[in-house]
Amino acid sequence: MPKEIEFNFKSPNDSPGYLLGQVTMLWQRKQKKVLDPLDLTQTQFVLLAALGWLSKTNKAITQVDIANQSNADRMMVSKVLRTLEEKGFITRKEHETDTRAKTIRLTSSGELVLQKALREVENADLDFFASLDSRLSSFNKNMVQLIKENKE
Repeated sequence: MPKEIEFNFKSPNDSPGYLLGQVTMLWQRKQKKVLDPLDLTQTQFVLLAALGWLSKTNKAITQVDIANQSNADRMMVSKVLRTLEEKGFITRKEHETDTRAKTIRLTSSGELVLQKALREVENADLDFFASLDSRLSSFNKNMVQLIKENKE
């Protein structure tokens, strides 16, 4: 007879990692539903949004800046940025002072698709997290704390 599997948690609902995974999958499905019509993946949207945020205060944004802003793997960022460039949403030009780096900018069509995506994603987020009501701010603070404490 096989040995009984031992869990540290009494049930899946006691496991924060399991629950986070479940919430993430449901949230990603909702995001996919609003991003598919815009021909964007969740990852492409995140990198465009990071570029959009960084563009508010910086004119010479690099791939490394985008990777740091989005907590994403640099190699993955490079591949996704190439795809976004092929779609005409960004340009990559030689950096003025760092010959190893490229400056990343949104194109006009990139700005348009990002603005549309932001509206859709933000509305989807409000809908998805609506049941948290007044606890949303606390939930966000807890997520920020987890991100800060677990960055490599």
